[in-house]
Amino acid sequence: MKIIELENLYYRDKENIILDGVTIDINKGDCISIVGESGSGKSTLLKICADLIELKEGNIKFKGKDYSFYEATDLRKKISYSIQIPYLFGKTVYDNLEFPFKIRNKEVDSEKIINLLKRFNLDNDILKKNINLLSGGEKQRISFIRNIIFTPEVLLLDEITSALDSDNTNLIQGYVEELNKQGVTILWVTHSKKQSETIFNKRVTISKGKIEKMEEFN
Repeated sequence: MKIIELENLYYRDKENIILDGVTIDINKGDCISIVGESGSGKSTLLKICADLIELKEGNIKFKGKDYSFYEATDLRKKISYSIQIPYLFGKTVYDNLEFPFKIRNKEVDSEKIINLLKRFNLDNDILKKNINLLSGGEKQRISFIRNIIFTPEVLLLDEITSALDSDNTNLIQGYVEELNKQGVTILWVTHSKKQSETIFNKRVTISKGKIEKMEEFN
């Protein structure tokens, strides 16, 4: 079953073509690594999938319906996007981790938050910590937790382990693999060839805004 369909996507800034006729079908349960040189269009592709930048040309569908069929807030609950340099808001870590509950009008599940912090080597005391005092690795883990407190249908990851050591990278990667086994569709941009060959069933190589190669792994 196709969960996201991209057809003839074109995107450009004032000077350059960023995406040049990208067409790809993403099936439910796919775990896809996306690789390519810096500036090749990888991050732009994820942002379009996340409905964060306006598509100029081409078509994009979620579960068979154009993105325009969905309310943006509803779509972003189904498709979660985590970036390399995370945007944290409010004053504290707690402000960020209560947010997914607030937008769903649900009571904050403190036990769930604490269990996820523990899972990713973070102490409970970090909830009170000012976001400006967090390390890059802490910010990446907090942003990731914020995105998976409620399990999405599609998880978009853009270089989310770039500031992490190998142990914490393995923790994130292991959790993503668990989510994928539960049926969550994964698109993960990485600069690491080694990482791109780990938990994935497919690898997409992008070059100069075009799909250069699609590989399938057993």
